[in-house]
This record gives sequence, structure tokens and C-alpha cells, in this order.
Amino acid sequence: MTVPKIGKVGIWSLELRFGDPDESSRAAAEIEKMGFGTIWIPGGIDDGAPGDVERLLRATSTITIATGILNIWKHDPAELAAWFAGLAADQQARTLLGIGVSHGPLIGEAWAKPLAKTSAFLDGFLGAGMPADNVCLAALGPKMLALSGERTAGAHPYLVSPSHSAEARAILGPDKLLAPEQGVILETDPGKARELAVEALAHYRELPNYRNNWHRLGFTETEINDLDDRLLHALFAMGDASRARERVREHHAAGADHVCMQVIGCNGSFDALVEKCRQLAKVLF
Repeated sequence: MTVPKIGKVGIWSLELRFGDPDESSRAAAEIEKMGFGTIWIPGGIDDGAPGDVERLLRATSTITIATGILNIWKHDPAELAAWFAGLAADQQARTLLGIGVSHGPLIGEAWAKPLAKTSAFLDGFLGAGMPADNVCLAALGPKMLALSGERTAGAHPYLVSPSHSAEARAILGPDKLLAPEQGVILETDPGKARELAVEALAHYRELPNYRNNWHRLGFTETEINDLDDRLLHALFAMGDASRARERVREHHAAGADHVCMQVIGCNGSFDALVEKCRQLAKVLF
């Protein structure tokens, strides 16, 4: 098989995974019509994302459906490979499974070394027949990025800046997929935009792998603890749609193949999600 066609820009959405299934499916079809190459949905808190992938595949006809990410603690690798094998060939061609090791504080006592745990999962996953071209890894640090390039289609970094995309491309080499997530806050009032960014980032600030990555990117302990403006502006594109377009271009210039934009501030509203995606599509396509 070959790596699914994901386009240059996609949409990452909590709503499309956890909202009303019928409304979600209708919104996905609208987003497909706008010209985005991929819809990304999260999967980290449970094992239900494959069912939502199938639902979104049925609701659309050309767009790729990707996971960002399936939590490897929630899935059996052989069962997940068998699920993929059961999809129709045209659906397999539109499915990209981002997988990741999650976070120690969320997993608890069962937590194991991320690189070893991920490698073992890939042994079972690929060994059960899962095509590597339909898999990518949630990767932030150099070792996980290298593993993503060695054993899968490439990397799906989350909560990163364009400078991280440049570093990731250097590690991956020229031919592997690099598809960072980019938070987008379509709010021109700086104070309101900052409130939305702080709300979106507060939980992640407590997770060691994100903190460690931000340190690698040059942010201080104080900047992370205080959610300083320099950190917020590095991780989120805040302002009108043209600012989001500029940030997407920065990632592409740094070496990203694809940028999946997470629209912050929809508050579960599909109307808001579709309208904000439409604003982005107008300046991107």
C-alpha cells in the first residue's frame, strides 16, 4: 500500500469524535467539500475511535480520516490490525492511524518507558499485517521522531511550533511524513484569544512529555508554569484567518508536509466548527 493522500492542510477536531454522531457526520461532509485533505480525530481516552473512523469514512467520499492519536494502552495491536483489514479497500486507502504512548500521569502504575512500549506495540501491530504506510506516530523528542521514520509513514507532533517542524524534518529526512497539529484561535480580541489559549493549554502544562519538549524548544520553567505569552503565541495562531494561514506556511516552509489545524473555542458547537473551518478554507484554498 501507499501512504494515504492527506493533502497540505487538514482539520483536527474533538467535536467530530465526541459530539452527536449525526451532526458530526454532516459537519465532516461539509469540511470535505471545503477542500481540506484530512479530518483528524482524537482517540486517547478510550478505545472507541475506530468506530468513529468508520462512521466518518461512510459520511465522506474522498477525504482521509486520521487518528491523532490512538492510545496504545487502550488497544490490542493484533485486534487493531484485524479491524483495519476488515475495512473495504477504498476505505483503507483513506485511513491513517496515528498512534501514541499517552502520558505517565494518565496511565499510572502500568506506565513503561515510552520508546520501548511503542516499539513493542509496533512489533505486534505491523507483525499482524498492519501496513506501515497507514501508520504514523505521535512524536516529540528526537528518539521517538527517529522511530516514527524508521518504522511508520512518519510523525504527527502535537502542540509544537514551526521550529519543531524544522527539527523534526532534519531527524526524519526528506521522504517521511511530517504532519504537525496547529492550534488556531479565530479571535481578534487579544485578551479573549489569550483566555482561550490558556484554557486549551492548562491541562497539557502538567504533562511531562510536553513540558520536556517545550524546554527543548527554548522555553523556561517560568514561561511554562505561567503560560507566558511567548509560549502561547508559539503554539497557537491567534487572530483572524490570515494569521492561521501564515502559521501554516511557516510549518510548510520548515518542512511539514501537512498541517492539521485544531480550531479552538467552538465549545462543542458544530455550527461554530463549520463556520470557522469555512473562514480558514477561504484563505487557504
